[in-house]
Amino acid sequence: MDSNNNEIMHDFPPFFKVFRDGSIERYMPLHDPIPAGLNPTTGVQSKDVVVSPETGVKARIFIPKINGGGQKLSLFVHYHGGGFCMGSPFGDIGKKFLSSLVLKANVIVISVDYRLAPEHRLPIAYDDSSAALHWISCHSNGQGPEAWLNEYADLNRVFLGGESAGANIAHYVAVQAGVTVPLGLNIVGLVMVHPFFGGKECDEMYKFLSSTSSGCDDDPKLNPAADPDLVKMPCGKVLVCVAEKDWLRDRGVSYHETLQNLKGEGFAELYETKGEDHCFHMFNPNPNIDKAGDLLQKIVDFVTQC
Repeated sequence: MDSNNNEIMHDFPPFFKVFRDGSIERYMPLHDPIPAGLNPTTGVQSKDVVVSPETGVKARIFIPKINGGGQKLSLFVHYHGGGFCMGSPFGDIGKKFLSSLVLKANVIVISVDYRLAPEHRLPIAYDDSSAALHWISCHSNGQGPEAWLNEYADLNRVFLGGESAGANIAHYVAVQAGVTVPLGLNIVGLVMVHPFFGGKECDEMYKFLSSTSSGCDDDPKLNPAADPDLVKMPCGKVLVCVAEKDWLRDRGVSYHETLQNLKGEGFAELYETKGEDHCFHMFNPNPNIDKAGDLLQKIVDFVTQC
């Protein structure tokens, strides 16, 4: 790389920087995937599936130990965080938390590996994530391509959720589900953990990642209150989780208020973790203890009681 090509044109720490020649360097490299399989300690099994042969987009399914046939479990569709440009269902980050959710709530989790920006500019991540939900819906007659979903998933009890950028995507997919009405799915709940809905500090990065966005105020993906389709969001209830020290906290609180104003008291619940920062729970070596355990239990209660 010569000196001109080595010039940094865009710099968005802690995510990535872009050089004059268009090459991208991430501050934290993408980690190698951890193989799926059986966890002999917990009994949780996982496998990787292709949800879109056209794009190659995959997902990882986590399923608890099944005792006997005929058992149908709620399905939690998860979208990972990472600023739309990092993260994966196949790495160690999030694996412990999702496995604990599977065990405690007795649910199936499918985590979607949408294509990452900036190599794949937004709205590709949104499109991949919506396509994954449509792929899931094709199992409603028990004749879909994935045996675990055919046999064990109760598609009348589907939850969407994610953390940070993944929560933003989960919200978008939920709204689009109300617009397009995928057959055979009943979305009963939405779990929004430390949701990313933009802000002045990240406008420039989001606009760089996106081929369509003009910024927070008038982009419905970043400002749900500006979305005329918001009222079509089909889920029965929404859990909004925020962290006291998270700079995205106020946007999460505003999101909760928007939902309450739109659909009435009780539609959305706000849960705040005091003294913690953004997505602290995903980096906890034991998500079953301390405040990460409290947050996990709140999500479990929401999923099991909806």
